[in-house]
Amino acid sequence: MLRFTRHLGAMALLLLTLPGLAHAKAADDVTTLQVGYMPILPVAQLFVMEGEGWTEEAGLDLELTRFSSGPAMVQALASGELDVMYFGIGPAMVARANGVPLKVLAASIKEQIGLVARGDFAGEFENATAQDAIARFTKTQGRKPKIATFPKGSVPDTVLRYYLTQQLGLSLDSVDIVAMGADRVQQALLAGAVDAASILEPILTTVQERDDSARVVARGGDMLPNQPGAVLAAREQVLADHPEAMQRLMTLHIRSTNMLRDDPERAAPHVREFVGKRLVPLATVETALRSPSSNYLSDPHAIIDATRVMRDFQLDNGTLRQSVDIEALFDTGLYDAASAALAKGNDAETGAP
Repeated sequence: MLRFTRHLGAMALLLLTLPGLAHAKAADDVTTLQVGYMPILPVAQLFVMEGEGWTEEAGLDLELTRFSSGPAMVQALASGELDVMYFGIGPAMVARANGVPLKVLAASIKEQIGLVARGDFAGEFENATAQDAIARFTKTQGRKPKIATFPKGSVPDTVLRYYLTQQLGLSLDSVDIVAMGADRVQQALLAGAVDAASILEPILTTVQERDDSARVVARGGDMLPNQPGAVLAAREQVLADHPEAMQRLMTLHIRSTNMLRDDPERAAPHVREFVGKRLVPLATVETALRSPSSNYLSDPHAIIDATRVMRDFQLDNGTLRQSVDIEALFDTGLYDAASAALAKGNDAETGAP
C-alpha cells in the first residue's frame, strides 16, 4: 500500500504539470471521445479510470462501445466509428496494415495469455512435455485435442499458434483450433465441449475454480516470451485535434496501471462492472488481478521488440496480409511526457535534486 500511496502523491503532481488537466472541468472544457473496448482484464485501465470517476474530473467524456473481439473492432475502425481503442496489439497491426491511420500510445499488459487444459487432456500433462501430452491424448482418445481461442488474428489466437509451431515445434494440424468469442470460450470449457483454451483472465481463474481437473499448463512467457498484449491506441486525427485531452487520457492510463499493480483490491470492483457482466464473483476478479498472467504495464517501449516478433510471425502464417512498419505504428511521445512528469514528481516528493 505504501508504494501505491507514493504513486498517488506523485500522480497529484503529475496532474498539475500536464497542460489543461488540473482545470479541465472547472473551465468546462470537456472533450468527448468515442472509445472501443473489449470486456476483458487486459484493458482494465479503462475500467479503473471510469470507475474512479477520474475521466470526468479530467474533462473527458468517454462514450464507450463494447466489442466481442479485436477483429470486430478493426471493422468499426475502418468505417471511422472510433477515436480511441483499447484492444490487442494484433488487431492494431492489422488495422494499421490495412491503412487505418492509428498509433499505439501505451502498453496495457504483457504475457497475459495462458493455456488452460481440463479433463483427460490436463491429465496428460502430468510428468510429460506439452508435445508428449498432445501426442498421448490424440492416441488414447482417437482425436486431436480441441483448443478454443479468440478469432484468427487476435492476440490469444496468434500466441497459441506461435506456441505450437515456434516453441513446441509442432504442426498446427496436431490440434483442432476452435475460434469463438470470450463468453463462449468459458462456456465451452465448463461444458466440456473443448479440451483447452488459449485465453485470458478471469477465465483462467474461473475455470480452475469451477473445474477441479482444470489447470494452466503454459503461461504467456512460455508461449511467446515478453508477449505484447492489449494496448491503448488512437486515430492520428484525434491526436492532432485533441492533444491536451489525449495527454490527460495518458495520465489516467498510467494512474490506473499503478492501481492495478499496487492495489488490486481497490481496482477489482471497477473491473467487475465491465468484465463478466457482473456475474463473476468479486473475489474471483481480485484473484485474477493478482494472477501471474496479469502483468500490467504502461510503457510502450517494453513491447516494441516483441511486437516485431509477432508481426513477423503473423506475416508468415497469413493473419497479417501485408507488413506494418513498427516504428510508424508506435507513438511513444505522450507516454514519455507523462512518465517524465511522474519521475519529476517522485523526485520532488523524495527531495531528490
